[in-house]
Amino acid sequence: MLIQIMNKEIIKNIIREKQQEIAEIQIIERNYQLESSSNYVFVGLRRAGKSFLMYQQIHQFIARGSHSIEDMLFVNFEDERINGISAGLLGLVIDAYKELYNKKPIVFLDEIQNIAGWEKFARRLADSKYQVFISGSNAQMLSKEIYTTLGGRFMVKEVFPFSFEEYLRFHQIVLEKNWQYGEERNTVVNLFEKYFYFGGFAESFAFADKRDYINSLYHKILLGDIIARNEIRNDKALRILMKKIAETVVHPVSLSKLKNAVNSTGLSIAKNTLIDYLGYAKDAYLLFDISNFSDKFSEKETVKKRYFFDNGLLNLFLLDPNSRLLENLVAIELYKKYADRLFYYNRNIEVDFFVPDEKTAIQASYSINDEMTRNREVGALLKLAEVYPDTRLIIVTFNEDEIITEQEHHIEVVPIWKWLLSNNM
Repeated sequence: MLIQIMNKEIIKNIIREKQQEIAEIQIIERNYQLESSSNYVFVGLRRAGKSFLMYQQIHQFIARGSHSIEDMLFVNFEDERINGISAGLLGLVIDAYKELYNKKPIVFLDEIQNIAGWEKFARRLADSKYQVFISGSNAQMLSKEIYTTLGGRFMVKEVFPFSFEEYLRFHQIVLEKNWQYGEERNTVVNLFEKYFYFGGFAESFAFADKRDYINSLYHKILLGDIIARNEIRNDKALRILMKKIAETVVHPVSLSKLKNAVNSTGLSIAKNTLIDYLGYAKDAYLLFDISNFSDKFSEKETVKKRYFFDNGLLNLFLLDPNSRLLENLVAIELYKKYADRLFYYNRNIEVDFFVPDEKTAIQASYSINDEMTRNREVGALLKLAEVYPDTRLIIVTFNEDEIITEQEHHIEVVPIWKWLLSNNM
């Protein structure tokens, strides 16, 4: 009983502190639309902005005039003062709030994924007609068992680092119609360079040494969200694996080639272990992959192109980064929109991205000024269009903008900063 009383007093302090903190936070609106009366589970990469999305929702509740900050119960379960709390004691969170205010709150449970059995508590709250928002940094929060327990009472929203549009909004840039033809174009291009190399982690935007911040974040993800969470002993092999994936980020690579690449360094990794490591990295939202549209099922599962969920993380590994960063950024934007409907195409020709549902094919090329590069990128798109007529053909470059007309096909060549803002995919 004494332990419960002490925990309850600590939780009361946490609730009050977070209310004051959230009330004073300046919100940068993100491009996420939420149903006003639904329960949500937010999942995504560490520091991608899941907590701030909940802060944004709190500010919106208050702005509507039907709630005050005192109606909000927000607990971050990475707070060391409640480190080690078990699922059986989660009810103390509600008890502590009711002793403070004696009313039903809107509940926000941040980074709750490390508490075994949290989903039963969440289900009980939903069944009791609480509105609940939950966040976590691991896709296992959506495992079949947990999803079954939640019983359809929660909507799932994946949260990614800032898009380029959100990055501009952070810098108080609001684009007017036809912005690309005026002075705003230069502002956009100048800001894009930092976004291109250092990515969309909002906390990094104010840092002079962004690389140092991102490097520290990468090691937190690696050590906390992958190694510690999954009790990995061969962490050296995992580190080498991440490095090899970064080096081959624009190429299809088989599991066997990745295994051999790790083993060639003198370390040893079994194929099943490698598959587990890749799964852990995906669960932590460090990596995602896409398959070859023209492959058989077995090959789709073993040969993939793998990308990082943020350019800043990928750039930690690269010495000559431009081409790979450009393709990685295109991959991120397409994956956010299409997920498992996104492929690459490799059957006698190579096309970087293919969205068959949308009849769209995209090449990512830093520049096509070189004649050989231009012919290769254009030729591949034209050959794909022979197999899949009426496909929209696009080449995303760093700074080139034109329309190529060949064989009665129009190929859009568009700078990546413009493509990211066009919302026309």
